[in-house]
Amino acid sequence: MSRLSNFYLLTYNSVQAFGWTISLYRLLDNFVATKSTSGAYSSVGELICFLQTAAFLEIIHGAIGLVPTGVLLPLMQWGGRVHFLVAVVRQLHEVQQLPSVFITFLAWSLSEVIRYSHHALNCLGVGLFWLTYLRYTAFIILYPIGVTIGEMWLMYQAIPFMIKNNLYADAFSYLPFSYYNAIKVLLFVYPLFFLKLYLHLFKQRKSKLGKQHKKKRN
Repeated sequence: MSRLSNFYLLTYNSVQAFGWTISLYRLLDNFVATKSTSGAYSSVGELICFLQTAAFLEIIHGAIGLVPTGVLLPLMQWGGRVHFLVAVVRQLHEVQQLPSVFITFLAWSLSEVIRYSHHALNCLGVGLFWLTYLRYTAFIILYPIGVTIGEMWLMYQAIPFMIKNNLYADAFSYLPFSYYNAIKVLLFVYPLFFLKLYLHLFKQRKSKLGKQHKKKRN
């Protein structure tokens, strides 16, 4: 990898790590101050929308070979999160105070602080075993929590408000189904996408932690 590419990736991952750290701090600070999860979106919603939208760059990174992630899996995760954030939560004020928003944001923030910090340090040639272990272990708990009682549960709770507000009625007027019916189908296939990504992360864990253990033994 060229110095320019490495510098770019260091900058990108550092900015994302910093942004998600701010998000995590604001989220927890608001929770401690109010003793409630209802202020999650008002405290960090717009910041997370920005950070997650900017993560589209990771799809481009994979497409041009800047990183060896490919395109499909990053696109699946990015598309699911951005749809959840921008198309559902941001559009329905009624759901923004639900606990599932707090749960989702907390799971995302924790996992992304770990992931981007790990990537940024790798760009500097710094490998911390404990951080690598967290990078490829924390997802085991955080990912299912964020997807199931976070994203999926909130979208299910949002369906009555989609019907009440005729959400995206104009955009779907020429189609034989409504947006909320599309959400029902999405909720049905969501576990399949989740399982594909989840199993891929376990493959990464086996590969990366296996290498780390070999280095420690040597």
